[in-house]
Amino acid sequence: MWHPKTVDFDNRMKNLFDEVDNYIEDLYGEHYPLHPVRLPRGEAANPEMDGLFNIGANFTPGFGSELGRGYIIDVSISTLEKVDGNIRLEIYTAAAEKVRELLPVYFPERELTVHRDGNHFKILGDFTLGAV
Repeated sequence: MWHPKTVDFDNRMKNLFDEVDNYIEDLYGEHYPLHPVRLPRGEAANPEMDGLFNIGANFTPGFGSELGRGYIIDVSISTLEKVDGNIRLEIYTAAAEKVRELLPVYFPERELTVHRDGNHFKILGDFTLGAV
């Protein structure tokens, strides 16, 4: 059983990343052929399950990172084609910029930022749930 504040946080994070997924699909969704077992964009009930991209975030405690704990922005590209490293970085950067733009919309009460952490982009800031 999850606390209602955790459920709310997770739901807002999911909605934010669904919007980022749509944005990146609009920009890059036609650049590579879709993996043969992946549904075309818009054919699944969940944007994570269709289209060229699955974009989300995974919490990391930040061991070994100078920036510490946060949510690593995860961009998966569902294609069998080799994606050039420069294009991959361009896609990751565009996703991170969109996350940076949307964080104050989805989490206006929190101070959340996006920073580069090695090969990844990470959401940093206040993840506390307040009084429970």
